[in-house]
Amino acid sequence: MNLQHLKYFDVLAREQHYTRSSKLLNVTQPSLSNAISSLESELGVPLFEKKGRNVVLTKPGIIFHDYVSKTLNMLDTGIETVSKISKGSGYISFAFLPILGTRYAPRFASGFINANPEKEVEFDFHSSAGITKEIIEGVKSMKYDIGICSYLPDEPMIEFVPVANQELVVITPLDHPLAQFDEVYLEQTQPFPQIGFSKNSGLRSIIDSAFKRNNCTYNIVYEVTVDQVIAGLVSQGFGMAVVPDMGILDSLPLKKIRLKNLNWERYFYLVTNKEAYLTPVVTNFKEYVLAHSDPKETIY
Repeated sequence: MNLQHLKYFDVLAREQHYTRSSKLLNVTQPSLSNAISSLESELGVPLFEKKGRNVVLTKPGIIFHDYVSKTLNMLDTGIETVSKISKGSGYISFAFLPILGTRYAPRFASGFINANPEKEVEFDFHSSAGITKEIIEGVKSMKYDIGICSYLPDEPMIEFVPVANQELVVITPLDHPLAQFDEVYLEQTQPFPQIGFSKNSGLRSIIDSAFKRNNCTYNIVYEVTVDQVIAGLVSQGFGMAVVPDMGILDSLPLKKIRLKNLNWERYFYLVTNKEAYLTPVVTNFKEYVLAHSDPKETIY
């Protein structure tokens, strides 16, 4: 049994006539007869019976044709879908940090769709986890096709390409000793208890490195994964923190203080799996993001 024989059977079942069917299939009538005989021999039942000049399906033939027609329709759908994928259509599973979900990531998705009106492009967005480690693991397992997040060291499977950055700032409760300043040096924060990022956050290594580069340390009394949550805790007096500058800081009762002489920023990276096949639509989206992004662009 092969695919060609199944197609022959499907046409004959619909046409109920050997001569018409052979013409439609562009094969000789003996070739068609041999194919049907081969199927009947393999299945062990007759699939057709004569009715005048025509042939009709037997009861087993009716049952078999139901399965064959569904199989051929599914195959045709699969061929059409993969053909569209090869031409740049398809789904993109896109993961990004929540801070990028207001304007940055949607801007690229919308722009890519508008730039490819002839393609059938659909996005599957993922931002609920909110941590870089989860995005990286998802890209490695191909749960996500592509992502935008912070950098993580020791990830040889992942390609990191910088696409934007955030400035680091100090935030304190309004009654904090540092709240009287508009700018401070990082070392001025050392005496005070701080809310830090948890170790599974991509920001933890960034801020640890910032303190190390400035030859100082910090005392973490609480560890939190999400930067917006840290901001909320600071506003309620649980401590101070060093965080990326972001829009939510201006809506909370806290003091935002610029850091003096801190030559350090948080970069966002476009991430893909070096060892995985990327469909044309994912490759095209990756190229679109890189062509329309600037690592010097500051996200706020």
